[in-house]
Amino acid sequence: MAISADLGAPLEEFVNNLVRSGRYNSKSEVIREGVRIIQEREMKLAALDAAIARGIADAEAGRVLPIEEAFERLRKRLDLPETGTSE
Repeated sequence: MAISADLGAPLEEFVNNLVRSGRYNSKSEVIREGVRIIQEREMKLAALDAAIARGIADAEAGRVLPIEEAFERLRKRLDLPETGTSE
């Protein structure tokens, strides 16, 4: 099924320039890649939303760590030096 879209002059010119430059073979190819990029972004956003929902559910269920313990785990995971407190 064909789709027709009015991109407006600036986007239409951008698409035409991409095809003229040889970067893409056709306007359809440019549009397909754009839609694929949006699809990937939407999938990443959905995964982020799910992770946030899991984190909120964990917090509401009391599955939490004291902040210093959480930071220490993060420092170890990222292989960062331990921080000391000066007195």
